[in-house]
Amino acid sequence: MGRKVATCRTRTQPSRREFLGCTALGAAALATPTIATRGLLGKDAPSEKITVGCIGMGGHGVNRNLRMLLRQSDARVISVCDVFDGRRDAARAGVDKAYDSRGCSSHTDFRKIIDQPDVDALMISTPDHWHVLMSVLGMRAGKDVICEKPTLTIREGQILTSIVKKRKAVFQTSTEDRSLPCYHHMAGVVRNGLIGKVRRVEVELPAGQNFPNEQAVKVPAGLDWDLWLGPAPLAPYTKSRTERQHWRHVWDYSGGKFSDWGMHQLDTVQWALDKERTGPVEVEGSGTVNPGSMYNTFVTYEVRWRYADGVEVHVKSGGTSLRFIGEKGWIGNPRFAARCTASDAKLVEWKPEAGDVHLYTNPAGEHRDFLDCVKTRKEPYFPAEIGHRCASLVHMGNIAMRLGRKLRWDPAKEEFVGDADANAMCSRVMRKPWTLQA
Repeated sequence: MGRKVATCRTRTQPSRREFLGCTALGAAALATPTIATRGLLGKDAPSEKITVGCIGMGGHGVNRNLRMLLRQSDARVISVCDVFDGRRDAARAGVDKAYDSRGCSSHTDFRKIIDQPDVDALMISTPDHWHVLMSVLGMRAGKDVICEKPTLTIREGQILTSIVKKRKAVFQTSTEDRSLPCYHHMAGVVRNGLIGKVRRVEVELPAGQNFPNEQAVKVPAGLDWDLWLGPAPLAPYTKSRTERQHWRHVWDYSGGKFSDWGMHQLDTVQWALDKERTGPVEVEGSGTVNPGSMYNTFVTYEVRWRYADGVEVHVKSGGTSLRFIGEKGWIGNPRFAARCTASDAKLVEWKPEAGDVHLYTNPAGEHRDFLDCVKTRKEPYFPAEIGHRCASLVHMGNIAMRLGRKLRWDPAKEEFVGDADANAMCSRVMRKPWTLQA
């Protein structure tokens, strides 16, 4: 493996991806050289850097994750992978131009990156159905992992958490929310009791879309369709399934907009409520789907969870707002990443003092936090277990909506109480030859 350095870390609402594009690199080109080139020595020598292999070179994989990694002076991307030849080749060319070198390898099969002994860490930016399987295989090969959210099932999250502990690996669930001042502040206000006992949390998440059904067509040249599907059920290729994140609306690959955006807003909820490593005791919900369409995740939805202490969390499809309502007041924001609003202006201006609860964050974001933790071996700000517990909320919400009934949940045993049908939906069968074991 590469050498790991034991040093300390020093308008109207935009879409989340528009926001990320503005805050990450703005209009800067991918190929802009932002780190030391191969000829330098000392702390900037390639041997002193954390070497990274990037899997999944789609829009977010390149425009967010690869770009952010290329900015880090103590990291070097040395390999890229994608099942689309064009995406893979473009990413490799961009990396080589950024480093003014020809040192980046490229692969169609992600296992080639995992097998590279000189790769220290993986950045996984694939559809959801690949997240845990790739992460586990990577950690078993001795890699640390930063992976896009969410898990695909509750059982996969349990396995992921178990492997991280067994391997003593560094694993970062890749979202930016904990580095954003509004959510860090919001969670701090609630955790320090400034709105009193929380009674209810109200959340809005974007609705899905009614995409029309599609006819199967010939697999285009330059795409390994079988490897794109991987552990998902065998299915004919359709033109839009792999494009513009349409896959997120297909149950075989994801849990819909609900699971996508739920991993953002609901993480802040559990962080603020100090319930990051536990869960609710009850869930119920309802939603609508696009009848007869291959795009079969919930389009509109309304879900409610209740925790053992009586706190209720209500989610409905619509916008991206968040509000904590307590006995003494409320705090929240009207849209994603917006400045906090509150029942009292003092709540917005509050700053923690000595003796208050200080919640850890890293203002530089999830990629910087991950690299710091690779060095220190500390737990990142959104580690596997906390990410899994957050994902469990959306998975149990989807299960409750699909079954059409209220469900009881045991957060200690991580299973539904007295409901075999619901528990059966906590896992999915993988297409052979793919398997996932704890």
